[in-house]
Amino acid sequence: MSVSRDDLMAAARAAAEGAYAPYSKFLVGAALAFADGSVVSGANVENVSYGLSLCAETVAAGKAMSEGRRGGLVAVAVSGPKAHAITPCGRCRQVLVELAMLDGSDPLVWCDGPGGVREFRLSQLLPEAFSEL
Repeated sequence: MSVSRDDLMAAARAAAEGAYAPYSKFLVGAALAFADGSVVSGANVENVSYGLSLCAETVAAGKAMSEGRRGGLVAVAVSGPKAHAITPCGRCRQVLVELAMLDGSDPLVWCDGPGGVREFRLSQLLPEAFSEL
């Protein structure tokens, strides 16, 4: 992988600065690394109707897919307030699986938390993920 964990975490932290979270004040950023060395980031976008809010991981995945990316996902970094352990929610896990399963990858997922960065495989976070591909 051409992007280091530290660099990808830095991209996620930088993305969090662009979050739109006027209601929760919970700023989250995500960065996705691809096999070609590119990085796509996103931040959470809240809406007064909470159900319409978007998580940072979903924003980044949607951005990547709208740019034509189909697979090649090698790592994901998620960052938010250090007082909380930040892992992708269930919806985001499934969205990331959709992007990863297009080529059968099982990307690393690095998550900020009070004790530092934790590492998982996406398959650990969402075992037996739904798939029709």
